[in-house]
Amino acid sequence: MTSAPSVLDLAPVVPVVVIEDAADAVPLARALVAGGLPAIEVTLRTAAALDAIRAIAAEVPDAVVGAGTVISPDGVDASVAAGARFLVSPGWTERLLGTMKASGVPFLPGVSTTSEVVALLEHGVSEMKFFPAEAAGGRPFLKSMSGPLPQARFCPTGGISLASAPSYLALPNVGCVGGTWMLPADALAAKDWGRVESLAAEAAALGRTNSEVSAQV
Repeated sequence: MTSAPSVLDLAPVVPVVVIEDAADAVPLARALVAGGLPAIEVTLRTAAALDAIRAIAAEVPDAVVGAGTVISPDGVDASVAAGARFLVSPGWTERLLGTMKASGVPFLPGVSTTSEVVALLEHGVSEMKFFPAEAAGGRPFLKSMSGPLPQARFCPTGGISLASAPSYLALPNVGCVGGTWMLPADALAAKDWGRVESLAAEAAALGRTNSEVSAQV
């Protein structure tokens, strides 16, 4: 890891973006940033993903654009070359982890079991993506991790909604959550960037109410 700010501390919510048309990347990113969500994970699930990362990096200076669904060393190299400032994987292997470490940018390798968490800690990695969060045990799993493995911090992603996000953010070992609820398909199809900005602002506000929820955990 580098001395760059932790991805987990940039915003309470990291939008997980699937971009089909690279022309949408800049207005979408500007809407998310305007709403208060500067960390944007563009998943490598489409042919437009790398062009989208490149465009956001070049034209939206207030955005911290990263690459998600990074599952190969080639994906790491291509993402960093395109301007990705952080990397997120759904899981990890020794080879992938080594390439992410060598990339020079912060990264969140994915975990879904206690053994994977312990293995990453052995590698000196303490910040991770918990995926698929709801399917893999959700909030109860992460709460149980905070006792024996307090040094591990997580960005849970997968099935999290505006309603469930606060209970995750209240946990001491959760820095942020990843989600897609501020990116409804109909708004993206209509290029309704104003609606995206409004939903992003609603998500960003979770960080201001988190302390109240934490007191109830």
